[in-house]
Amino acid sequence: MKKLIILDRDGVINQDSENFIKSPEEWLPVPGSLEAIARLTRMEYSVMVITNQSGIARRLFDIDTLNFIHQKMVRMVHDKGGAIDGIFFCPHAAADLCDCRKPKPGLFRDLAHRTGHSLCAVPAVGDSLRDLQAAVEVGAFPVLVKTGKGRKTMKMLATDLSLQAVPDIPIYKDLSAFVDDLLDGGLEHELLDCEQRANENGL
Repeated sequence: MKKLIILDRDGVINQDSENFIKSPEEWLPVPGSLEAIARLTRMEYSVMVITNQSGIARRLFDIDTLNFIHQKMVRMVHDKGGAIDGIFFCPHAAADLCDCRKPKPGLFRDLAHRTGHSLCAVPAVGDSLRDLQAAVEVGAFPVLVKTGKGRKTMKMLATDLSLQAVPDIPIYKDLSAFVDDLLDGGLEHELLDCEQRANENGL
């Protein structure tokens, strides 16, 4: 079975916008992110994307447009020699109180069920607090990048009670820097610690 890695979309793979990404034309990759995914693919990682897309509930775009956006993302990753093996998205707004919108872990659990892959110590890269919270909930290994909302999220880590049990969440300049460290073996000790914590918590 391939090694698994989970990526948030907006702010991690592509540049984020306070006005939402509403069309393929607005979808622009973070510099180096496509090449980083290609490096993961070459090293036999299965790359999965989990993303909140409340723009659908807000009627800023529809499912067809979201599919076109994702087709562009997959095509551009493929052109760099990489692959995205699955995309899981929540179309709801926060007011809908669904189980799939991060920080709820519903999409993570759906991914685990569909793939048959344990999420214990699986790297989950995000730029927002909700990305990290969802990862911790399922025993995955939370990673923060400074792109997108990342710098704002850094300031929130010290005061967020839901993450105080997770020591020293690693923070990277961007997805490319994280992938470099991961593939160089720089996170082996941290991943083992995460696996031990998850096992102790029955995850």
